[in-house]
Amino acid sequence: MIEVKDVKEARNATGFVFGNPSFSDHEQIIFCHDKGTGLKAIIAIHNTTLGPALGGTRMWNYKTEAEALNDVLRLSRGMTYKAAISGLKLGGGKAVIFGDSKLDKTPEMFVKFGEFIESLNGKYITAEDVGTSTSDMVNVAKSTKHVTGLPESMGGGGDPSPVTAYGVFMGMKASAKQKWGIDNLKGKKIALQGVGHVGENLLRLVSEEGAKVYVTDINQEQLKSIASKYNAEIVSLDGIYDVDADIYAPCALGATLNTENIARLKCQVISGAANNQLADEYVHGPMLEQKGILYAPDFLINAGGLINVYSELHGYDRKVAIQHTEAIYDTTLEVFKKATAEKISTIEAAKKIAEERILSKK
Repeated sequence: MIEVKDVKEARNATGFVFGNPSFSDHEQIIFCHDKGTGLKAIIAIHNTTLGPALGGTRMWNYKTEAEALNDVLRLSRGMTYKAAISGLKLGGGKAVIFGDSKLDKTPEMFVKFGEFIESLNGKYITAEDVGTSTSDMVNVAKSTKHVTGLPESMGGGGDPSPVTAYGVFMGMKASAKQKWGIDNLKGKKIALQGVGHVGENLLRLVSEEGAKVYVTDINQEQLKSIASKYNAEIVSLDGIYDVDADIYAPCALGATLNTENIARLKCQVISGAANNQLADEYVHGPMLEQKGILYAPDFLINAGGLINVYSELHGYDRKVAIQHTEAIYDTTLEVFKKATAEKISTIEAAKKIAEERILSKK
């Protein structure tokens, strides 16, 4: 394990990837490697002011180490804001494992990864994320107690995806209320990008409310099956940005809201489950405002999964987790109100609310 404690010193190293601006406020970066299992991972701890850093472990076939580092830095920072705005006594952290989750994953790899987590003495708590599952967390738990997202049989909350989707659904309904004066989604046209665990659950919820849904996903076989199940219309991966929809719901990987794609969007609301949806929040947040598109900040409305695993730390109760997740509706409206009053973007308003809580340490 290689640990970088002095962030500024690392950033100043000539030509080193820590010059990445996403690195600026992080407390610790931990590089994990085990030759025997093939494990290569990065753990990023962004801020622990409000409590231990909790965030999932993503397994992805990154093209470069710089890409992986940038991803884990942005994701961990987002977790800090997510925990703070949700009123949780948690900090922000995240981990990424290099590799194809369908080809390279082994139980031994996750047991070894758990040992690295254990060495941090509770400063970082992990959970499942893209490319990892509840069964992977069971293997992590063989070598550390600092893990959530465990099966109900082990005192955990199981798959957090349904709760994540429910939070996004609450945020979407609040966005509809703000934009059109009514939060019922019946008859609304929704362009939903990504039908993984969270995306499918969100598709179920909006379909049950009577929305017309257009879907796309990189996994074509899964897409056809799910689209048929919910009577959704399939569009191409690139064509999702051109759908004449009321709401665009990005539920795959982040950074889809870039200059090119925003120019193509015909929607009035953006409300989805993906993390870090804005390629550059300082450029694309204001750009959405200028185009008249109401943006529900991702780290606010996709916090249901974090709320769900947080409840495991205090004796899991699904009813309590759902009730806490429902509060996303009111918090989303609070963000919109602040953005309007202060004439700032919704992402700025959400960050201000989160930062105020961190500064007050409450």
